[in-house]
Amino acid sequence: MATHKRAGLIAEQKDLVNIPKLVSLYYSLRPNVEEVSQRVCFGTSGHRGSALSSSFNEAHIVAIAQAVADYRKQANITGQLILGIDTHALSQPAAISVIEVLVANGVNVVVHQNDGFTPTPVVSHAIICANKTAQATGLVDGLIVTPSHNPPQDGGIKYNPPHGGPAEGEITTWIQDKANDYLANNLIGVQQISYQQALASELLTEQDLITPYVEDLENVIDMQAIANAKIKLGVDPLGGSGIAYWQPIARHYGIDITVVNNKVDPSFAFMPLDKDGKIRMDCSSSYAMAGLLAHKDSFDLCLGNDPDYDRHGIVCPGSGLMNPNHFLAVAIDYLVSHRPEWTADMVIGKTLVSSAMIDKVCALHGKQMAEVPVGFKWFVDGLANSEFAFGGEESAGAAFLRKDGSTWCTDKDGFILCLLAAEMLAVTGKTPQQRYDELEAQFGKSYYQRIDSPVSLEDKAKFSNIKVDSISADNLAGDSIVQKLTHAPGNNAAIGGIKVVTEKGWFAARPSGTEALFKLYAESFVSEAHLARLIEEAQLIVAEALK
Repeated sequence: MATHKRAGLIAEQKDLVNIPKLVSLYYSLRPNVEEVSQRVCFGTSGHRGSALSSSFNEAHIVAIAQAVADYRKQANITGQLILGIDTHALSQPAAISVIEVLVANGVNVVVHQNDGFTPTPVVSHAIICANKTAQATGLVDGLIVTPSHNPPQDGGIKYNPPHGGPAEGEITTWIQDKANDYLANNLIGVQQISYQQALASELLTEQDLITPYVEDLENVIDMQAIANAKIKLGVDPLGGSGIAYWQPIARHYGIDITVVNNKVDPSFAFMPLDKDGKIRMDCSSSYAMAGLLAHKDSFDLCLGNDPDYDRHGIVCPGSGLMNPNHFLAVAIDYLVSHRPEWTADMVIGKTLVSSAMIDKVCALHGKQMAEVPVGFKWFVDGLANSEFAFGGEESAGAAFLRKDGSTWCTDKDGFILCLLAAEMLAVTGKTPQQRYDELEAQFGKSYYQRIDSPVSLEDKAKFSNIKVDSISADNLAGDSIVQKLTHAPGNNAAIGGIKVVTEKGWFAARPSGTEALFKLYAESFVSEAHLARLIEEAQLIVAEALK
């Protein structure tokens, strides 16, 4: 995909979505359930869509909220439901719709006080903490209204059951199917009261969700080391839901934190355009992070996050934005060396499209590694029972255990990954990029690329039917193929696509869980030219497999 001519430049008026129209269409348009694109569809990160295309409207959200209430009842989940919300324009009306339905169903909904925003990791952390002592009051779960880093016109909603992490496939399928039944039956059976009634109800509870999270951070990150080292941090929340957390963190721990961009605007007009010319709050994109990159030499580290704070972006002086794979490798390298209370048998989890540099780091430290399909849900059980010390995705999302080896959260936490980068610098005197350079000197340079390509719904569905036998090639980029995978070696779960491996590189292909795209990942430990050849041959192999 060619880079847009204005990529990295601040959005212009013509790039902005009409927010009043968008919100009006949330209420005005009704989905046509005969159209697949207008049904409820839970991908790897919940249901996403836009009011502009009749794929994220009031009908979808009240149907989903009722389905969640039904699921809670049949699963005997009787405690509070913590409702998170990010800063996208559709998040506020969708959160109101959720409250109207859940309160009508007798669910005690907890929101942050004063109409504040609540990030994904804060919801997960709160669920974990509440359920340690929830037997008397019932188990707690959560919903987060967010499309993550998606463009401003998009909306999203995801469910986190009592384990605190993303819901398993069987749960999301149950909720999805139930919600689509409600849509098909004109919402008959959906219970809903007015927002005014919900506000007056004792079932809607406002709490301070910031302070407990901030005060607990010292149990997962060495905050004192950061303060003692007088690390200067520059932070760009990218207009996201964590914007109100950084100053309380700075005050509570005495850390020098400067928020370089304090704008919250549902049009995200302050954002530089991403590679394709769209506004996308992707903290792993150097184009979207151009505003923060301008400050890279003014601070010891610069940190960025996406709107719901489940992703992280690390910017080091001189070198710029770190490749997410590179940071995962150094984060694991550091943690297994600086968490003495973690047990030797704890596993490191990675998605199978993450860099093989992680494999080399795990081998260096003698750590068992589990390679799982894309989707953070595959790490949830391991983090919940402390079997996994760390779980990380190539898309800049990760979480890890508390310093004592107990569970911190079971969803991706952009705060703790950013603060870990500061801890690494404070304790070792090296930036994460400097440590990664040392790893490359030891193991060789990695060349990694992900390409997103449009795909028809018909071909997108075919990916799940690819079998090892569908791949007739026995060579890739001049090397013998040593593995053809349709199931992840870490848990034997279906990939939803394929991974092909040689001694010198690999590629993987899978459909996007949220967009009409397929994603091609490739990595070479030889050269850029070798990587290009890997990608070229991979595209031919994928095309052949989809016939």
